[in-house]
Amino acid sequence: NTQPSDSQTPSTPEPAPAPAEDVTIQVAALASGYEEAYPGMWQEVCDAFTAETGIKVELICDKNLEDVIGPSMQGGDFPDVIHLATGREKGLTEQFIKDRNIADITDVLSMTVPGESAKVSDKIVGGFTDTSVTNPYGDGKTYLAPMFYSPCGLFYNAGLFEEKGWTVPATWDEMWELADKAKAEDPNMYLFTYPTTGYFDAFLYALMYSVGGADFFNKATTYAEGIWDTPEAQQCFDIIAKLASYTNPVTPAQANDQDFTQNQQLVLDNKALFMPNGTWIVGEMAEAPRADGFKWGMTALPAAKAGGNGASYCWLEQAWVPAGAPNLDAAKQFVAFLYSDKACSIFAKGGAVQPVPGLTDNLE
Repeated sequence: NTQPSDSQTPSTPEPAPAPAEDVTIQVAALASGYEEAYPGMWQEVCDAFTAETGIKVELICDKNLEDVIGPSMQGGDFPDVIHLATGREKGLTEQFIKDRNIADITDVLSMTVPGESAKVSDKIVGGFTDTSVTNPYGDGKTYLAPMFYSPCGLFYNAGLFEEKGWTVPATWDEMWELADKAKAEDPNMYLFTYPTTGYFDAFLYALMYSVGGADFFNKATTYAEGIWDTPEAQQCFDIIAKLASYTNPVTPAQANDQDFTQNQQLVLDNKALFMPNGTWIVGEMAEAPRADGFKWGMTALPAAKAGGNGASYCWLEQAWVPAGAPNLDAAKQFVAFLYSDKACSIFAKGGAVQPVPGLTDNLE
């Protein structure tokens, strides 16, 4: 909800800009596993956008999107909207970021979602437009819209917690208390494990955010001078050092590409209470043996102090507008529409979830 300002006048959403007559925009989207799960997903969203706004859409959807749109872009012919994440082998999105060839879409956040009364910013979960993944230049402006995401949190046996009457810890102090209680009941039950190194990286990102918030996180991930000499950094180190003493001792030896599932098995066997992982863990360990009454649970990393915020690291995809897009206003309307209830429900059919509150309630 928007908070009234000091004058108690609530902020009003800016109306979406009116499109020019007979505008046709070109949208280029990666045909990923989500498109395979629900073929025609992107075309259906484009058709719904046209029905809502009258703006026509020419869609390019391909598994090798970079190869399809790359040559024409080199000739100066750009799509209006591109859905292609960072982190891909060909690095096309990174090249556009490096060359500063991406349009500033900060104003999209204050636009009204086409066909709805809500602002775009009201439809996006907090924190998703405060990171270098969406604001790459550290100038407080958003250039990439956060799209489909996979959260990486702490996974645990919810059935065990129900059986023991334990509450999932909300702070690290509560974590240490639970660890001591569990150890007293069963000497083979440790607080923590992690599958392999990359998962511990993701754990550290979330820890940094929960301890120091967006400011500390962004400074740390952009190598700000002296950032590791701050109280926040020391607190991260202290938590990790203490966590090491509560980690199942077999973990490091198995934390490699061959044996990581054995560390994941520790949670299924109640030999570790928590591990960092992603939502795919459920399918990955579907055939593995498990303790009686086992049920998957997931939570964020605990807050650094009582009343603080926990955090979970998310892998997320991005949609963006090239600076050379021929139809900038219509392109921004399309980006705004990606957060509409209509678009969200279509994407969800392919298992693609955007950072919109309540969307995950519809997933198993």
